[in-house]
Amino acid sequence: MAEVGSQVIGLVERLHVERGQSVAAGQPLLTLRADVERANAAAADSRARIDADVQAAAASLALAEQKVRRAEALVAQNFVSDQAADQARGEAELAHQKLQQVRGQQRVYVEERRVAEAQLALRTVRSPFAGVVVERYVSLGERVEERPLLRVAVIDPLRVELMVPTAQYGTLAPGDRVTIRPELPGTEPVVATVRHVDRVLDAASNSFRVRLSLPNPRYRLPAGLRCKADLPGTAGAAAPAAAAGIKPAMAPAARPAAARGSL
Repeated sequence: MAEVGSQVIGLVERLHVERGQSVAAGQPLLTLRADVERANAAAADSRARIDADVQAAAASLALAEQKVRRAEALVAQNFVSDQAADQARGEAELAHQKLQQVRGQQRVYVEERRVAEAQLALRTVRSPFAGVVVERYVSLGERVEERPLLRVAVIDPLRVELMVPTAQYGTLAPGDRVTIRPELPGTEPVVATVRHVDRVLDAASNSFRVRLSLPNPRYRLPAGLRCKADLPGTAGAAAPAAAAGIKPAMAPAARPAAARGSL
């Protein structure tokens, strides 16, 4: 789960999503007003596309090189002095340097366009991953500063949190598969994979925490459901002392009551 914010300050110009809507990674969530940034990007794009100076400098260089060839031919025939050929070569070198300077300036214009486009892109807030919009904290026209704008949660896969009795310590390891029984009418048991087993026991509840990953294609299960888990050594029955919670991936773990769980 992520609290999505903006790197810049501005006014909300457009909202692209609503609460409960599924989003893809990189999908626009909202856009801030960006009149100045759009104008700067358009001007930078125009400068980067204009190549008249480059063409003029290239033509000047071609003419200077032609003069060098003519001067060298005349020197070979003793019609002009070596000084005339040297002067032509100097002019050609200046024309070459001018062309390099103009091309360098053109590269600067291209970089300025990239900067302007990056500044414009900051006015659009995008989803960091595929998931579901859980909360929306702003409205159209509202000023955005350093605070969350939306909350996006990953619910495929879901994260399952188990509070397992201390007596079961050592029976679960990363990679093990555990059957989860969501407390939702009409829902079949599902299988989750153990990702982490806590090595610190909770003395108050005489239990330890286990985290599992549960595939959730097409978002079949909603996050926040209570559930039970079949643990090793329970002969296929749901462990009465196991607490389980199925939550959005990356969500902070909330401690459920003993012997119960939630999705």
